[in-house]
Amino acid sequence: MTIATGAPPTHKGPAGLALGFLTGGVIGASLTAFIGGCAVGRAPLIVTGLVLPAVYGAVFFLATLPRRIREAAVVPRTALAVIESLEAVGGETSDVPVRFDLSVAPDDAPAFRVEIQQGVNLVELPDYRPRGVVVVEYPPDRPWKTRIVKRPTPRWEERAAVAQVDSAPGPAMKSESPGGCFSALLTLLGLLLGAAAVLLLFRADLFDSHEGDSGAPEPSVSSSSFTTTVTSATGTVTLGPGQSMLDEGELRKAVESLTQGPDRRRALTVVVRDRLLTVVFSPSGSPSGSPSGSPSGVQSTGFNPRSLPYDRVPGLVEEARTTLGVGSPRSWQLTVDGVSGSLTLRVVVAGDGGTGTLEADGQGKVLRRSGS
Repeated sequence: MTIATGAPPTHKGPAGLALGFLTGGVIGASLTAFIGGCAVGRAPLIVTGLVLPAVYGAVFFLATLPRRIREAAVVPRTALAVIESLEAVGGETSDVPVRFDLSVAPDDAPAFRVEIQQGVNLVELPDYRPRGVVVVEYPPDRPWKTRIVKRPTPRWEERAAVAQVDSAPGPAMKSESPGGCFSALLTLLGLLLGAAAVLLLFRADLFDSHEGDSGAPEPSVSSSSFTTTVTSATGTVTLGPGQSMLDEGELRKAVESLTQGPDRRRALTVVVRDRLLTVVFSPSGSPSGSPSGSPSGVQSTGFNPRSLPYDRVPGLVEEARTTLGVGSPRSWQLTVDGVSGSLTLRVVVAGDGGTGTLEADGQGKVLRRSGS
């Protein structure tokens, strides 16, 4: 086989660029589908994100199998080569990547110049030096895949020890031919288009709310003072500008707006901020009311949010602001839950000096304080 001296391999032709674009598209689509599916809890998206790269890998393997079989059937050719130059290009392990510039002199073909990169053990690195003769192997149809034989046969080892190899004219063929900025841009474009395709095809799953009876928000109810949104799982009340849940009667009115109707719903947690109330409803749907002897209104299925000690809330928040040593308070939050079996109120305040917590029982009696 005749080798054109210095003929560079063409690894990044149209097929290579198209493959890079397609690979970027698959990566973008699969990542977007998987992450989006996990975020919104959609199994079809998660499955798409997992299956797409597997299918692409299988198709790529089958499509390139004939070419790899043909390449594997080619018997490599052994030759002597002289090291024109070498340079370690990095690595922190025992095998250091080294870039070799070689002049290869086959016995029955013209000499050629090739640049390769190959790992060399640190112990063996001193054995390779400029103008040193080594034994190499290469596929006759792909000479840029030349590799240095680290353990040649005794016959080739003897030839390398006494041979002198002349330099071949350049330029050198390279074992790796990067596609440059255009190839990278095509891969990036494919990634972006793949992500956009998933967002477009699954926009209903990702952006539309269609939870129906299992938690779809009902139309918001607005008044001159607050806005209420209720779902099967939560309810929120947002006050208008200049208002506060600490204003007289405001918190009670907000809670009652979320628990209207004959099936006054029970709550697992109530969270109150200055202008926002959030109630996490109990999924049991049992009616409100307290069992005999339970003044706090707590049951295993939740508690009656109307049983909160509304009159004590402003005082508890003010006490937390002034006695917990947080400096100038910037924000506060009241959390009410009955997980422990009895109603517990926790006021957390944050300020320049850190955060502090005040805990009270279902009647608003302070139980403990802690500061940062």
